[in-house]
Amino acid sequence: MVTPVTTDGAFDSENPFSQGMIHGDVVYTAGQVPKHPETREIVGEDIVAQTDRTFENLQAILEAADTSFENVLKATVFLTDMDDYEAFNETYRSWMPEPRPARTTVEVSRLAVDVRIEIEMVAAIP
Repeated sequence: MVTPVTTDGAFDSENPFSQGMIHGDVVYTAGQVPKHPETREIVGEDIVAQTDRTFENLQAILEAADTSFENVLKATVFLTDMDDYEAFNETYRSWMPEPRPARTTVEVSRLAVDVRIEIEMVAAIP
């Protein structure tokens, strides 16, 4: 059985996809960007502020699925500028507990929203 995850605590796009989907004991989040869930505005101009807002959105989705960052198995990160990599990693370390999950980070030429970062996660539900 597949169950959608929805929360007011994370940005909810008007595009045709769910914030997250649960299958069995695993939740798959949609890619999250640094948009505030209430104002729908992009939060921050630098990578640190945008990463923090993105993690706040992800945290809300994971909590709505009854899990947390401690149970993340895989993170996929899209950066529009690899020069942000070190500052992103610093912020990432502050959000993700050890042992940190498997991760892929790639530079992309553009995202669907004019932001510096997008992150999606796969997490176990204990």
